[in-house]
Amino acid sequence: VQLVESGGGSVQAGGALRLSCVASGDNIRRDCMAWFRQGPGKGREGLATFYRSSGFKGVLSHADSVKGRFTISQDNIKNTLYLQMNSLGPEDTAMYYCAAVEAQSCPSITQGGAPYTYWGQGTQVTVSS
Repeated sequence: VQLVESGGGSVQAGGALRLSCVASGDNIRRDCMAWFRQGPGKGREGLATFYRSSGFKGVLSHADSVKGRFTISQDNIKNTLYLQMNSLGPEDTAMYYCAAVEAQSCPSITQGGAPYTYWGQGTQVTVSS
């Protein structure tokens, strides 16, 4: 499984960005996909998960720290995971990563991403005040 993120950049506080993560390879091994970030001098923080259910709609979950501002979504036809980020602040400055794992349900994202098997190279987001 290969994951390639894009969409990062520099924005002013209050702005918005949409990150993309294009996935390729074995579909079975990426039942669950997630977004993480790691800010300067900080540990890896889980942001949101998307589990591909048997139905058309997936199962979404967002961390409390970004709930209401960030939204995860997926385009199955394009094999692309998205993270829409609104109302950005300097505290959102970080390297953002997408990750994937084969699982019956999405593992916890509070463990720094330990259960997740596949990772992209990351895309940098910088928010200035």
